[in-house]
Amino acid sequence: MPTYDSEVFNPPAPLVRVNLRALHNGDIVTNVPMLIDSGADVTLIPRAFVSELRLEPDRRESYELESFDGQKARRIPFNWTCYLSHSF
Repeated sequence: MPTYDSEVFNPPAPLVRVNLRALHNGDIVTNVPMLIDSGADVTLIPRAFVSELRLEPDRRESYELESFDGQKARRIPFNWTCYLSHSF
């Protein structure tokens, strides 16, 4: 069962720490905090981990994301395949 993080999220939200491995080059980053959102349309990872995995942006398209409070952000997707591992 995942733990609920009450330090970063109010109300507390389910958070899991995972390992990511980029399949194109084998690079691995560990202990990546990920919010569990079973209804999400996209998966977001912090830019620092994108850099560590040496992922390249796909500038042919972009997405506009909108949060529950109405804030909007335009994001350029990264064309990548990654293996995510975690055990409960």
